[in-house]
Amino acid sequence: MSKRPLQEWLPGVRGKLIVSCQALEGEPLHGSEIMARMARAAELGGAVAIRANSPDDIRAIRAAVALPIFGLYKDRLPGFDRYITPTVEHARQIAEAGADVIAVDATARPHPEGLTLAAFIREIHRATGCPILADISTLDEALAAEAAGADLVSTTLSGYTPYSPALEGPDLDLVEAAASRLGVPLLAEGRYHYPEQAAEALRRGAYAVIVGGAITRPLEITARFAAAMSRAGRAA
Repeated sequence: MSKRPLQEWLPGVRGKLIVSCQALEGEPLHGSEIMARMARAAELGGAVAIRANSPDDIRAIRAAVALPIFGLYKDRLPGFDRYITPTVEHARQIAEAGADVIAVDATARPHPEGLTLAAFIREIHRATGCPILADISTLDEALAAEAAGADLVSTTLSGYTPYSPALEGPDLDLVEAAASRLGVPLLAEGRYHYPEQAAEALRRGAYAVIVGGAITRPLEITARFAAAMSRAGRAA
């Protein structure tokens, strides 16, 4: 799919499901061919866009589906907690692989290149021509990301920074607070295990919902079932 301007396809995402197709090295489903098949299954099931990690996976998924791709590049850099598209070069590589949107860590944590968030976003816009999805963990970060020039904001990192609430389920309060304050679309993501939670996020103001582990990570799904049954067995 050739890259279309955001305003041409984003309205079709509103109120719909975006599926995150990711498996990291060491996980049983790791591999670009598997992720491409996962994306195809998501498309057939009704997903309107895909979130994907790494140039190889994005390239394979782009060949398999015609849906918009929210691309990211996870890479652990020594001395830094940011690992979702941590540098401009990471962004450039996933744009070249076929991503339509670049997802970046937009938390308040130090940036590997020493850039302010506004400078980071400006450089990615210049290098790729792609809109940017800012992954945040708090309301302050959401507002700062919009002010810095992000085109969309996602609650992806709530619970994954030391200063955001560690919840078992999604941070619906953050969805509601951010959606009511932002002028750009707010995507809900992070620990959406059940369809009812995704529906509630829409009621709280989310533009769309991104679901990953509950759909595309059978290891995590199995572990949740096993843990719940183990707790029930101990209580019996």
